[in-house]
Amino acid sequence: MLVEILPETPEPRKIRRAVDALEAGEVIAYPTDTVYGLGCDLFNKKAVERLYQIRGIQSDKKLAFVCSDLGDVARYAVVHDAVYRVLKRFLPGPYCFILEATREVPKIVHLARKTVGVRIPDHPVTLALVRELGRPIISSTAARAGEDPSPDPDEIDAQFPGLGLVLDAGPGGTVPTTVIDLTGPDPIIIREGAGDVSAFR
Repeated sequence: MLVEILPETPEPRKIRRAVDALEAGEVIAYPTDTVYGLGCDLFNKKAVERLYQIRGIQSDKKLAFVCSDLGDVARYAVVHDAVYRVLKRFLPGPYCFILEATREVPKIVHLARKTVGVRIPDHPVTLALVRELGRPIISSTAARAGEDPSPDPDEIDAQFPGLGLVLDAGPGGTVPTTVIDLTGPDPIIIREGAGDVSAFR
């Protein structure tokens, strides 16, 4: 079900409607500063399992989660000084940073390596959603495994019939986030996407 929303000044009642769906254990689609994402409540195990099922990916594939600010990130990931400087420079933005997970992260989200991917997208709808929910949203690209993401909310709605709703903020991007691992002594570029990687080479 499509719910049209203003991309720059999202209407609070529509954000609330999407948060109600998340709190009810639904998986929703929403815009980000790169591609549309599929997301659910970080702390709802059944919803996380459903997200894997809807996307058609194995449960050992890591999912990132969307935070509202750096304070939120620090609850779920180990942010020492060097990491903080990187996050402060590049977030909000089109990056996902892999960090060491803290004990706050539910077991279903981090596997044997005890790491977690975190995002703060530079998009008013996404940030309003996370702030209203009050905790991170598990996030995954709105595309089936091996397929390119669609920029069209109508197509996403048709492609994933099990979604609670699709927040339609107009056409999205087609290039996913840049993924960078900050768990070692030097940054490692895992996936080159929408974010500039020249500072990490």
